Amino acid sequence: MQNFLLSGKTVPRWVILLIDLSISTFSFALSYFVVKQFEFAEILRGHFFFYTGLHGVISVLVFFCMKIHTGLIRYSNIHDMFRIFASVFIASLIYPIAVVMVLTYPYNISSLDVSRVLLINFFIASSLHIMLRTGVKGIYYQAKQHASRDQKKVLIYGSDNKAVLIKQALLSGNQFIFVGFIETDLKKINSSIQQGKVFHKKDLSKLKARNKVDILIIVNEQLENKKIQDIIESCLKVGIKILTVPPSEQWISGKLSLKQLQELKIENLLQREPIVINNSLISGEIHGKRILITGAAGSIGSEIVRQVLTYAPEMVILCDQAESALYEIQLEIEEKFPNANIKIFIANIRNYKRMQFVFKECRPQIVFHAAAYKHVPMMESHPSEGIFTNVMGSKIVADLAILYKAEKFVMISTDKAVNPTNVMGASKRIAEIYVQSRSSVDIVSEDGQRFVENLNSTTKFITTRFGNVLGSNGSVIPRFREQILKGGPITVTDQEITRYFMTIPEAVQLVLEAGTMGQGGEIFIFDMGKPVKINDLAINMIKLAGLVPNKDIKIVYTGLRPGEKLYEELLNEKEKTIPTHHEKIKIAKVRTCSYALILSNIQELITICEQGDHAMLVKKMKDIVPEFKSKNSRFEILDTHEEAVPVNDGDQFLLESRLSL
Repeated sequence: MQNFLLSGKTVPRWVILLIDLSISTFSFALSYFVVKQFEFAEILRGHFFFYTGLHGVISVLVFFCMKIHTGLIRYSNIHDMFRIFASVFIASLIYPIAVVMVLTYPYNISSLDVSRVLLINFFIASSLHIMLRTGVKGIYYQAKQHASRDQKKVLIYGSDNKAVLIKQALLSGNQFIFVGFIETDLKKINSSIQQGKVFHKKDLSKLKARNKVDILIIVNEQLENKKIQDIIESCLKVGIKILTVPPSEQWISGKLSLKQLQELKIENLLQREPIVINNSLISGEIHGKRILITGAAGSIGSEIVRQVLTYAPEMVILCDQAESALYEIQLEIEEKFPNANIKIFIANIRNYKRMQFVFKECRPQIVFHAAAYKHVPMMESHPSEGIFTNVMGSKIVADLAILYKAEKFVMISTDKAVNPTNVMGASKRIAEIYVQSRSSVDIVSEDGQRFVENLNSTTKFITTRFGNVLGSNGSVIPRFREQILKGGPITVTDQEITRYFMTIPEAVQLVLEAGTMGQGGEIFIFDMGKPVKINDLAINMIKLAGLVPNKDIKIVYTGLRPGEKLYEELLNEKEKTIPTHHEKIKIAKVRTCSYALILSNIQELITICEQGDHAMLVKKMKDIVPEFKSKNSRFEILDTHEEAVPVNDGDQFLLESRLSL
């Protein structure tokens, strides 16, 4: 039987029905003998075969209608047991009526105390049916435990109905051995649910040592529970791997498939309390309007597209130079939002004529500017590209927003623009300054009087500034995940390096909220929570994969990359913040610059870019952004008190220094 059960073969349903009929007939016969006190002579004279045959016919009909023979015995559950009780009970109710109609009335046969027989039969039949199923189920699971040493021992978080359903799904395969449930409710500790003991979270280390538990399974929707974070940390400490299952409404046909089990992602550990935004306010801003999103195929841009579409805009214009990525987001939108009015433009924001065509064709009312170069080491090697895209491209889009009378222009910036230590951060800061200057302009009259004149009366320019987003293209988490899959090592630049992190959806939620509340000229900063040590991130990702740091996967420290700093900042030391109606959004009070001055500086930057003189270019950037101090970069020499004279040598340059006189 053990080999048959483990082979995955099933007994035909008619055989199960025949076995149930045999049990029912045997039970009735035994009950009949008990009532007649085993007096066989009287039993045979008392029409035993008539009574037993009629009971068999009724039983098989009821069993067939109740379908107690259709389930696999090895996977029997409480619902199957209930159906057995119900079937035997219904048969017991029908039988006396059938006796009267079939035996007593036509043939005057009434030699049996039917009620006593049925009462005894109910208990005997129910017990035998249940014993059959629990016996086969027990043999099956005992056989499973001895059949394979590769099976993983599993705990399930929670003890509600969902946890029981997860247990049943686990036991339907040969991959797992169920150990018990984990609970935080003290009232349920040490109780038993479907042959599964309920343990306290404090027992995790004991269960790991004594029962060799490998896995804890958690439902995704439970991850927002604060208590679960402590349990996850305890599992990581003792080496228990964590798997998640989707919410029950996503189960296939109401049942969990083992294919839906997934490893817990590091993003889940870094999640904070859900952000609450004013959806009605955002809807009033976006509903029925034409929305342009540059960088629409990127991590942030594509999420802006998804969230904006939920507010039923008149049109959403997707603009990006990445053909394949733009095509993928187009397919996704067409599937999820089949009735949405979308326009796709392959365009480079550095191309004024192409971008003007987009504005002229669609007349966007709100612009979300997410297109940018963002990788610090790349921009450190190619500073002119950073200026062309991050500065000149932003200028082109901002100017066109004014020309075509857009209502709002929302620029996506970065925390690397604060006290920048690299070309990328400095280029974003220059773009911030230009965008902010477009809200108003300083005018100096002939008599030397200074006053502020509105540069435009229609477009409101707003900047949003935040740190790293989890899982964005080219970010640290996807890179670590790929390195783990390859067997390591994981490369971390410095053991002490920290970064702020935010999920892509919550970052975009705050962008939409800030864009709604902005009146023009503000730089909004987001509450990024506490900074995270990248080294801790790497260690936890290794543990989440069920591996041991520096044993299964090594961590190698490579040193800070060009332009990289240990700690990111969200505000310049001289900047102050003003609270808004949203606790996670503040307005930064930053140093402003006149439009005429920043325009002149940008034009000079572009001229230098065209000349290909990287040293002069970065020096000019430092003049525009005095707080820009290079770190781990070939441009550090420009921050000394020496006069640097650049000498071009192809893409490289040499700096000859002499003391300033």
